[in-house]
Amino acid sequence: MVAALLLFLVAAAILGYRIISAVPPMLHTPLMSGMNALSGITILGTLAVFSTATTAPLKALAGTALILAMLNVAGGYWVTDRMLGFFKGKESAPEKEKA
Repeated sequence: MVAALLLFLVAAAILGYRIISAVPPMLHTPLMSGMNALSGITILGTLAVFSTATTAPLKALAGTALILAMLNVAGGYWVTDRMLGFFKGKESAPEKEKA
């Protein structure tokens, strides 16, 4: 059972790397924004597992997953906001009124 789960984890990591590396750089910001919304669903799932966990190790694992999912969402939104800031023009200095 553990070997199958590890194989699944490795296969998912390889597939995820291959998919993300095929995305053109111009699409990274919209893709990241969409993935942040999906990561919010991960938080809901980890909350459900955390609230129904019966053993201490399972509760600790679910709590760790919850913290990591929250960090992922917060960091993703921070990076997306920063990347979108690159597309905004610099604000020009206010012109002096001529009297």
